[in-house]
Amino acid sequence: MVNKKLNTVAIILARGGSKGIPKKNVKDFCGRPLLLWTLNQLKSGQLGMENRTLTHIWVSSDNEEILDLADSAGVNGIRRPPDISDDCATSESGWLHAINVIEERHGKVDLVVAPQVTSPVRSYEDFDNAINKFTACGCDSMFSATYAVGLYMWSRLDDGTLKCEGYDSTNPNRRRQDMHGVRYTENGSFYLFTPQAIRTTGTRFGKDVEVFEMPRWKSFEIDDPEDFKFCEMIAKTYLPSQFMQGMKQ
Repeated sequence: MVNKKLNTVAIILARGGSKGIPKKNVKDFCGRPLLLWTLNQLKSGQLGMENRTLTHIWVSSDNEEILDLADSAGVNGIRRPPDISDDCATSESGWLHAINVIEERHGKVDLVVAPQVTSPVRSYEDFDNAINKFTACGCDSMFSATYAVGLYMWSRLDDGTLKCEGYDSTNPNRRRQDMHGVRYTENGSFYLFTPQAIRTTGTRFGKDVEVFEMPRWKSFEIDDPEDFKFCEMIAKTYLPSQFMQGMKQ
């Protein structure tokens, strides 16, 4: 079971502006505004509000429509200042601002769950299992990732030639299993960290970082308009009960 002594809060960053996909956080995804999928995932399972393991869910935004949507979903809103709401603002600035607001209102936060709205292809079990692993291993930060299989990176040098970064491409006896050890691709679906970790390092990664592995099909995110249809196809294939029949509110 999750350690219920922790004051665990979810902080969702959802700006109103987006150059790539206008109003992407409220754009329709499988029949609902994209933001609602993350909110509903957080409100289900062991981390659900019924069991009070997740003390609060907060949406940080500079946009009135998004804050109204959060309010209608029964979660808390934080109005993000304009100086940390533009395209140059980092996620860290939004998280730090939100943590300060939450602690001013409700006291010390022990753990932050920070999901990405544009990674909707997941289930509440991912949050449950990540929290369980976090509390069991004693780390101060964690990122979601998929195991990197067959990821061979090449870079183009100044003279125009290509060089492989992952293995010796000149070795005629190379074997696939010898090319690299265990590697992970950070997928951005969500992060976990303590307030102390982000305040000390200034980043989402503290001094003791762990990884939460997810299947590859849960690692696709929405960066471009065509990604909506692609991720909808994955969601309806792998999570039909969640994305076609609706989730528990």
